[in-house]
Amino acid sequence: MRGTLTRIAQEFGRRPAQDSELQLLPLDAQTDGIAFSEHALPRISIIIPVHGKLAYTVTCLRSLTLHMGSTSAEVIVVDDASPDATASALASIDGLRLVVNERNLGFVGSCNAGAQMARGDYLVFLNNDTQVTDGWLDTLMRCFAEEPDCGIAGSRLVYPDGRLQEAGGWVFNDGSAWNVGRFESRNASAYRYRRRTDYLSGAAIMIRRECFFEVGGFDQRYAPAYYEDTDLAFAVRRAGLSVFYEPNSVVVHCEGISAGTDLNSGMKQYQTINRSAFVAKWRDQLQHQPAPGTPLQQLWQRHARGHILVVDAMTPDPSRDSGSLRLFAMLRILHQEGWRLSFAPDDGYADDASISALGALGVQVLCRPEIDNLPKWLDQNGLMLHAVVLCRHTVAGQYVHAVRRYAPQAKLILDTVDLHFVREQRAADLDRNTSLRRQAETSRRSELALIKQCDTSFVVSPQEKELLHRLLPQAHVELLSNIHDVYGRGRAYTGRNDLVFIGGYGHPPNADAIQWIADTLLPMLRTAMPDVRVHVLGDLPDTVRKALQRPGLELHGRVRDLSPWLDSCLASLAPLRFGAGVKGKINMAMSHGLPVIATDIAIEGMQLQDGRDVLLANTPDETVQAVQRLRADENLWIRLSDAGLENVHRHFSPAAARETLRKVMG
Repeated sequence: MRGTLTRIAQEFGRRPAQDSELQLLPLDAQTDGIAFSEHALPRISIIIPVHGKLAYTVTCLRSLTLHMGSTSAEVIVVDDASPDATASALASIDGLRLVVNERNLGFVGSCNAGAQMARGDYLVFLNNDTQVTDGWLDTLMRCFAEEPDCGIAGSRLVYPDGRLQEAGGWVFNDGSAWNVGRFESRNASAYRYRRRTDYLSGAAIMIRRECFFEVGGFDQRYAPAYYEDTDLAFAVRRAGLSVFYEPNSVVVHCEGISAGTDLNSGMKQYQTINRSAFVAKWRDQLQHQPAPGTPLQQLWQRHARGHILVVDAMTPDPSRDSGSLRLFAMLRILHQEGWRLSFAPDDGYADDASISALGALGVQVLCRPEIDNLPKWLDQNGLMLHAVVLCRHTVAGQYVHAVRRYAPQAKLILDTVDLHFVREQRAADLDRNTSLRRQAETSRRSELALIKQCDTSFVVSPQEKELLHRLLPQAHVELLSNIHDVYGRGRAYTGRNDLVFIGGYGHPPNADAIQWIADTLLPMLRTAMPDVRVHVLGDLPDTVRKALQRPGLELHGRVRDLSPWLDSCLASLAPLRFGAGVKGKINMAMSHGLPVIATDIAIEGMQLQDGRDVLLANTPDETVQAVQRLRADENLWIRLSDAGLENVHRHFSPAAARETLRKVMG
């Protein structure tokens, strides 16, 4: 009843006709200035069936000219015997392919006719009463690139007033269907992540041309329109592929402009008629669909093996730190394995870019203002969880009891990220600091107590696993190290001279290393090799940046893409004097084939050997000598480059992480 009343309020509540944030174009039937690039072999064919409503069609085309994206595409308009001047008006648009039906074929016939004319590898069916937004087409293509079983990808459909129109759809065993999220906030967390769904409305969908024809295209039994898109989704799923809702592709759809909304007259009456035809065709498959009235929590679990909640201190950003890069890779693997994923930042904050990035991994972000109390969310959803992953002992300590209370059936997993007490103890020993020693001891007690309480704990190095085995022999500890793709060398040895350090100043071992490079190492390097420069890639406070100004020290701050430096520098420096865990800075450099000069502490747990995979240097003199060796010996550089690539592939690849995650999650 509460849901029904909410829907009524949403439907009849007063709101502006258009949401200004959508920046919609005004309706205009003038075609001046509209033109499309011509491609002999376009990658995508956008097919727009039209029957009258010229102003909507022209405005749709104008929005396409603004947001075509980076992939070559042709635009095909199929004029279905329009009663107005559509054909003559559109004939003047350069680059537009216009097909004019001699008689009215309806939506189904027009879409099939457009597909027959298409030259692209991918077909996009787009209603003429739509306006597309920035990135809509590229993100549909990305869904196919990132999801091997993608058969259809469809956009997040939004009303002009800003409300959500559809985020995919569910089909029930009686053939009825439900548009997920209808009239809800378009930016609600439940509708911002990529996921499999039963079907997608044909207002904005992409499918491979080959697949479209293999399943028979739009079935003519549904002519002139309605249920043809649901039927296509079922045919694609029967072929062993999946139907994906892609939230980062946003299309504004003026629903009902072409067909009206009255179920008893006009085109809309076929919605009821064709439902019977759909039920007759798919009777056997419908037996496996949920019944009308199935609780929403169960519907959300459809097409997923189960639901996993992940909690970390803040929203991960792969350009910020190694832990974020690892967490992103973990989430990607879990999504590929078929799990439904929710992520909660302990600080409650996530910006729009982070929500979109995680959404592309199939992850729902639980953040303010929508979710401001994680225990309350657990109270409402905990019994549906298969597992809860709590990252870092400082975060886990806040939620262990809530998880055990509200999700007693869920596997409770602590991801240590690294053993904090080991890093803190080493920092205390380096500085001979009694206060730091006390802090390390407090962390040790806290961390070990949490490991005892959890069903499984992840560590990133064999050394840490062995340490916990000695301290807590009864604990279940699994190795889940850093996760990196292997990119390979971007360029050859010739011309490489500079050095690079990867890491933000906010992490104490990095701050110590950067200061040591500036004060101690750099002067000795410049004395021996006056032209050498050290590039520091990572966050730096303004005060630190000013204090670190040195000839030959290039402070670039955080960068989105490390490749320009990793593909041009001679070596990566990892002169860490304390720390714990596996060092992402070393993995990242080696994944690009860049040799590393590192201390013993830096390579701990990484299966690296001096002279074979890495050059060890624990003093400034040793570091200078290592740089000089690499400058003078191309064969040494190539051997280290090859060995580093192999090390990442063998020990830190997604395949190794996948094996551990499968073992733990079941």
